[in-house]
Amino acid sequence: MEKDTKIYLSLVVIVIFIILGIFWAKGNGSTDEKTAKCIGENSVLYMKLGCPACETQEKMFNGNYQYLNKIDCHFETQKCIDAGITHTPTWIINGEKYIGVQTIERLKELTGC
Repeated sequence: MEKDTKIYLSLVVIVIFIILGIFWAKGNGSTDEKTAKCIGENSVLYMKLGCPACETQEKMFNGNYQYLNKIDCHFETQKCIDAGITHTPTWIINGEKYIGVQTIERLKELTGC
């Protein structure tokens, strides 16, 4: 491997670690049980088994993911069709759809938690 290639790969790895560090430092990586329960009581999360973005969303809640009001479009396809879900994850909060991974802070704002 040439010297320039090694330098380039090293820089890419460093940038990835910096991005991950910023994401973690912003506090978007976890939530407590009380907050998760509140979000779960005030929203519906449509997700799908095997969806990488859904797994990212799940990791943000750590062990408190269990308190969310979830519908798995892999197993409950008709419920997702009836709700007009075309992408996962999708949050329904106060009748509005929010497509994609949402930060804990954003979910707290939207649900009033």
